Amino acid sequence: MSVVATSVLSRRGFLRSETLVPIILILIVGILVIAPLVKIVLSTLTVEGRDAWQAVLASKMSENLWWRPLWNTVLLGVGVAAGCILIGGFLAWLVMLTDVPAPRTIGLLATMPFMIPSFAAALAWGALFRNSRLGGSVGFFEANGYIVPDWLAWGLVPTLIVLIAHYYSLAFTVISAALSSIGADLVEAAQVAGARRSRIFFGIILPVVTPALIAAASLTFAGAVSNFAAPALLGLPVRMQTLSTRLFGMIETGQTERGFVIALLLIVVSASFLWLGERLVAGRKNFVTVTGKGGRTKRFPLGKWRWPLFAVAVLLCLLTTFLPALILTASSFALQNGSLFSNWTTHFWIGEGGTDMAQGQAGIFRNPVLIEALWMTLKLAVTVAVTTMALGLALAHTIARNKGTVLATVLGQVSFTPILIPSIAFAAAYIALFGAPIGPLPSLYGTFLLLVLAASAHLLPYAVQSGRSVLGQISADIEESARLTGAGFFRRMGAIIMPLAIRGLLAGALLVFVKIVRDLSLVVLLFTSTSPVLSMLAYRYAAEGFMQFANAITMVILVLCVVATLLAHRLQNRVQKWKSA
Repeated sequence: MSVVATSVLSRRGFLRSETLVPIILILIVGILVIAPLVKIVLSTLTVEGRDAWQAVLASKMSENLWWRPLWNTVLLGVGVAAGCILIGGFLAWLVMLTDVPAPRTIGLLATMPFMIPSFAAALAWGALFRNSRLGGSVGFFEANGYIVPDWLAWGLVPTLIVLIAHYYSLAFTVISAALSSIGADLVEAAQVAGARRSRIFFGIILPVVTPALIAAASLTFAGAVSNFAAPALLGLPVRMQTLSTRLFGMIETGQTERGFVIALLLIVVSASFLWLGERLVAGRKNFVTVTGKGGRTKRFPLGKWRWPLFAVAVLLCLLTTFLPALILTASSFALQNGSLFSNWTTHFWIGEGGTDMAQGQAGIFRNPVLIEALWMTLKLAVTVAVTTMALGLALAHTIARNKGTVLATVLGQVSFTPILIPSIAFAAAYIALFGAPIGPLPSLYGTFLLLVLAASAHLLPYAVQSGRSVLGQISADIEESARLTGAGFFRRMGAIIMPLAIRGLLAGALLVFVKIVRDLSLVVLLFTSTSPVLSMLAYRYAAEGFMQFANAITMVILVLCVVATLLAHRLQNRVQKWKSA
């Protein structure tokens, strides 16, 4: 009888939420993150997979399948990282360390380009600089008599410019956070000792922010090499291939094994540079800059350069935010790019179908395909936002409450693994796992569920980080008191954690919403006629030459992103700071 009682008690102990929840989370994260990666590796170890490895790396086709796309990808990554460090670092220096006028305004403008989809800037570039090399309608400048050279209209240069304009705000955010930690006492001590500005910069400021510079370079490099939209719109028409566009081409044409091989190689390239950046930062000597003294920042006077530098900063921000939006808006109303600001029509927005205009196609708000795509995009974004934030909070809670254990280490490392994987490669891994039936389970390819699973897994690191942020504001004593009274995990989460963390979670959910609405790289391989989304629809219109429709849809995406981002920032500013007594 005692053996039976012990067995029952042991089973009850196993089923307690404190034991069961971590096991469930490990299974969920394993299925969402580890299983697709294992499956795509196994898919390249079959006979067809080994042939694909040889075709990609050691055949007459290797030049076009691997080496040339690799060269273009690395060149883009390095160029974008360098450009973003220069522009983002310049703006961060102005905002954080100088007496430039309206620093908050410049700071707000400098963060806006990242909320604009990269394909929006690429479409705006085409509306201005597209030339007649490929036929069809030309851009504004060539239509008005200016000759646009091929290197400026297509290929590496415009792709590089568009990606720098998109990612420099990420570098600005990282570098400005580092510059804000430089206390005035360090700079003033150097000035008292007679150090010049150049000595202060190279001897104090630069060593302190070097880890941030490396981190910003790594992140912008990874973003550039995984970006699909800009190289596809500006490079593919002239056969400039990157690893992401080559991956898309392989999967699109049914050469899935070769696509999986390129996906794995793309993961290696992106993760290697992120790892290298992490190692460089970890290997550097740390400098203590935050002390118990006042946290004021020393601002250097710009003198006569104060207003000119202000004008340069504002111009940079306007060229990368408001100008693309203005060009896209005008193009969506204009009959031709040559007359962007005249002869406007609302046909591309609300026009009826069956007319002589736009080959008989109706405006986007009369097009049932677009209405379905809008609904699908909103449904996908809301579903993924709710799913990832709930899972992210549970993971963050488990990691925080089991800090220092093997469980917390494993969950933390696995949940942050997707940040090392480019979006399009992650989508390829999901095709490898769920593109065919698994036992009694049917294939998920082309279903809404596959989009939700892939997007939730890929954005899991952001959700876990948001969960950690909000949990850091809630005293553990509150939850411990509830646990001592017998409240289980789900009771504590529903009655204590969720009410206190709801604003922070909503802000994080809105940012996830924005990423889903504007992300093309993740959905480009998972898109089917039964699961249309706005970003893919805009890309399809642009690829088929219907630029006004593509620009109009992009403006809808842009409005959704801006509204959600501003609402998220407002919620973050109003989050209560819960502290322990």
